[in-house]
Amino acid sequence: MAQVLIETMNSFLITVDGRAYEGLAAKSRKGVSLMQYLMMERGKEVSSQRLIREMWSGSNHFNPEGSLKTMISRVRAMLNQLAPGLGACIVSGAGTYRWQNLNWVRVDVLELLKTFDKLKECDDDTERTLLTERVLRLYKGDMFQTGDLNNGIALVNWLHHEYLDAVYAYIEQLKREEAYNKICNVCRAALQVDDLDEQLHIELMHAMVNLNRAQEAMAEYHKLVKQTRRALDAEPSEELTAAYENLAQAGQTLRFNLDVIRNELNQQDSDRRGPFFCEYRAFKEIYNIQMRNLERLGSTMFLGVVMLGEPGDGMSSVRLEGGMASLHVILEHNLRKGDIVTRFSENIYAMLLPTVNYKTGSMVIERIQQLFYQEYPNSTIAFHGRISPLGNALS
Repeated sequence: MAQVLIETMNSFLITVDGRAYEGLAAKSRKGVSLMQYLMMERGKEVSSQRLIREMWSGSNHFNPEGSLKTMISRVRAMLNQLAPGLGACIVSGAGTYRWQNLNWVRVDVLELLKTFDKLKECDDDTERTLLTERVLRLYKGDMFQTGDLNNGIALVNWLHHEYLDAVYAYIEQLKREEAYNKICNVCRAALQVDDLDEQLHIELMHAMVNLNRAQEAMAEYHKLVKQTRRALDAEPSEELTAAYENLAQAGQTLRFNLDVIRNELNQQDSDRRGPFFCEYRAFKEIYNIQMRNLERLGSTMFLGVVMLGEPGDGMSSVRLEGGMASLHVILEHNLRKGDIVTRFSENIYAMLLPTVNYKTGSMVIERIQQLFYQEYPNSTIAFHGRISPLGNALS
């Protein structure tokens, strides 16, 4: 059998084995409205009199029963032309009609209604997430209307409210989980359906504030105010005004915190002199960051290594530790502020030396060696130093 998908949300479209058939409402406006009405009844029998009241109420039609039968026949024929046997979805009874969904036919609004029912009974957050994500996929816009149903707007509004209730409940769940990025995505998806819903805008703004995006939230507020004035000729509600006051306070707090952090960082940086000493793990992370910067900017850096002693020279640990302590002081007072130093092993210091060429880098090592032997003029401790280019300097 053919695989059929009938979409009623935002437009009326029937797809058969991947081929989409549009413009069906133009061929039979009342026929499309009839199908939608029967679909919304979810398989229940609807009397002919009720269908006539829905579709011909207030008209002076001389034979509405005959017109209904003719329209049913034409709709079935149209469906059978699209896919053989599809017309069997409309089942006749004793003065009644109903929609029977065949196992090879999918209807988005029927799947949507089933998902709404499951959500109302669901008490598991994981399952609720899956169900709500399904709602967000299915509800592409309000249900398509031709204007031929007396209660068509009421059906559209009911579906719209069910959709928003599902979205609101999901947002509350995400707030408990502090999933603010997800809240932003859900709100933006829902605003594609209803861009004037204040509650969605307020939830979006609150999520942005929690993500330290207060300026974006303020922009969202001003955009909504303009939309509301233009579309509804109305001023912001009390709820939206209260949300704006919270946003303004959040923006001030964010700017205050930014100033505090900046001043503290500047103070800490101004108090420090000489190179930055760190553990090897931090040294390695800084190295990786600097290497990415070298690739991006094409700048130069050198790796310097100084070592005391040689393998098997029998130097005592006390003597070695004294020499390394003195070497630490020399490095601290003679390297620059931007240099990074770590103790790589018991007798080796490694250094990252930015923005030097090979000649000046070698001079740094030589200067350290001279200062060390000035500190230990009669020392027999062997001093070794080397420098090697990194990044762009290798080319």
